[in-house]
Amino acid sequence: MTFAKDLIFPEGPVALSDGTLLVVEGGATRGCITRISADGSTRTVVAVTGRPNGLAVDDSGAIWTAESKTPSLLRVTLDGKVEVIARDCDGEPFLFPNDLCIGPDGKVYMTDSGVFIDDFAPGGNIRPDYPSIPIDGRVYQVDPASRGVRKLDSGIRFTNGIAFGPDGRLYVNETVTGDVYRFDIGSAGAGPRQCFGNVRDPNGPPGWRGPDGMAFGRDGRLYVAVFGQRDITVLDSSGEVAERITTAGKLPTNLCFGLPGSRRMYVTEYEFGTVEMFDAPVDGFPLWTRL
Repeated sequence: MTFAKDLIFPEGPVALSDGTLLVVEGGATRGCITRISADGSTRTVVAVTGRPNGLAVDDSGAIWTAESKTPSLLRVTLDGKVEVIARDCDGEPFLFPNDLCIGPDGKVYMTDSGVFIDDFAPGGNIRPDYPSIPIDGRVYQVDPASRGVRKLDSGIRFTNGIAFGPDGRLYVNETVTGDVYRFDIGSAGAGPRQCFGNVRDPNGPPGWRGPDGMAFGRDGRLYVAVFGQRDITVLDSSGEVAERITTAGKLPTNLCFGLPGSRRMYVTEYEFGTVEMFDAPVDGFPLWTRL
């Protein structure tokens, strides 16, 4: 069912402890972080940042935001204060900050899709030659205290969704290929990239499609919004496709689970500008830090 509508390019849903939902609206006329009431009927603008994409909320209530218009990592408060935390890593500028999560170590982990959004989708239209253009997708680790930025990996073909699993590993996906990777994370950084699974349906439609945002359920399964494929593809703990949940719109961008006990899943979707709500078989795997 439709939980909220009349949104422009919604992404990055986060469920807050009072039952409200944060999303971003990436459309040029809005470019904001929006807070939706617990019943989906009303909304307020938290902050206008440009073209925000991913969101994560830490224990202090700070909203970490991947901003793609002026590529940067932002820290935003619920009362609308916006602070730029980082724009580069060791002098190498960010290109397309996309999604992020908080790790068990309290650090912020962010994907950078590896190409300027205006180069990749001039005028809002994805280039038809996207399979052959240079894309240097990256994964970053950011220390909130020191603001130090470390690059964990690069050379990924449009890095997108990111989440920590119940096994403590970091999971990251690659939209062009449909692959989902995982990394062992330690004090020295990330271990070698490992291919965990793939979410592309061999019988799916042509054109740009692939994994976007994702989240783990308490069942240890990974729920992945597959943009252009009209589904949430569910991978089991071995990386095999266990289920495909059909969405009303063909362009699901991201998802989050509702509050513990609700067994609900919220999916942001571009085609109709909505947040779709689904009954879920389980609650979401507890985020490492949440408001």
